[in-house]
Amino acid sequence: MSRLYVTVVSLWVWFVLGATLLLWLPLLALVRLVTMPFDKGRYWTGYLFRQVGPITATLNPLWRFRVTGVMPANPRQPFVAVSNHESFVDILLISHLPWEMKWLSKVEILRIPVLGWNMRLAGDVPVERGTAKSAVKAMRRCREIMEQDHISVIIFPEGTRSTTSELLPFKDGAFRLAIDAQVPILPLVVRGTGTALPKHGWRFGKSEAEVRVLEPIPTAGLTTADVPALRDRLRELIVRTRDEMIKAAAAKNGPPGGPRKSS
Repeated sequence: MSRLYVTVVSLWVWFVLGATLLLWLPLLALVRLVTMPFDKGRYWTGYLFRQVGPITATLNPLWRFRVTGVMPANPRQPFVAVSNHESFVDILLISHLPWEMKWLSKVEILRIPVLGWNMRLAGDVPVERGTAKSAVKAMRRCREIMEQDHISVIIFPEGTRSTTSELLPFKDGAFRLAIDAQVPILPLVVRGTGTALPKHGWRFGKSEAEVRVLEPIPTAGLTTADVPALRDRLRELIVRTRDEMIKAAAAKNGPPGGPRKSS
């Protein structure tokens, strides 16, 4: 696969993504206006916004994405979803899941013109990293979304993308939120997006990626004292599952497509 081909495809996909975001902005505004009387939580506005991911992936000839696992029986039964984080493309992959979740996102993303406007219309939650007051406010908003609007939230507990094949340490926030709200945690495992768009790069790469939905982990009866054990349990589960997915993909297709350790 030549560098020229990759460059042309990458320019095309960035165009598709930008054009879709521009087109979606008035559509989201219209859906928000029409559904406001009966959908204060913006479930359907957010659900429409997530379709940007499948559209972009479908029109990228370098990517093949799939969803596996057991989907929640009731998409309006709220939970805190957590996932490992290999690439910006994780967002486009996870958006293939057939239900709406509100994303906890660093505030800098929501300040990007068009993209940020779409995210605000969809009801995503901004947080300023490194600021305790902002984190508390964001967690309070996530809890309101789950309790009042019956919509799930999704958080990357690593906080940022890993540049190697190793997961970063998980932060406590998602697990504390789930315990405080007494809602289950839904583990999501991403495999293969590391080659789809390397960190700090703009050219897309070939990727056969997968997001797997695991069984929910209940938090009923747990207290804040259980946060470290729950956090470590979920990280171990995601690491083990991702390794199994990589081995299965390698046996079927050759070498795994995940990120490699930096030299």
